Amino acid sequence: MLEDVGVADMVGITIHNEVNQSDKPVGFSLRRKDQLSSDVIWSVFDKVSQSNARFNASDTFIVTVHSVTMPVGFGRDAIKRKGRPLATMVHLKSSIVEVRAEENCLAHALVIAIARLNNDPNYTSYRKGNKIRPLVRQLLETKSI
Repeated sequence: MLEDVGVADMVGITIHNEVNQSDKPVGFSLRRKDQLSSDVIWSVFDKVSQSNARFNASDTFIVTVHSVTMPVGFGRDAIKRKGRPLATMVHLKSSIVEVRAEENCLAHALVIAIARLNNDPNYTSYRKGNKIRPLVRQLLETKSI
């Protein structure tokens, strides 16, 4: 019943008697799908057995699953994201750094971050990928990587 429900979506379950429609449905309030377990679902059946509703052995239960899809990322759909691509944002924002190294990209990112923290005059050239290879090699050798 919960295959198409996302992990962060809210789910609630109610059970009522098909024959006796005058009884109130029994269930639990909405909670995240990842908070559901077999114990929670069995607790609903415990509530049915403890309720004042009339059930016969041959009655049919109707189980209704209520789900509410929660918005992701300021209400935008995760697939249809609006906004500028990363390459554009790198040019507009100085706080975003794109590392295009094919190998040792973490070391490149660390050298750029250290240069930014130490107010290195070569910081902008490191961001562009210039003059950075000797520092990356030195970092890898000192850390024995």
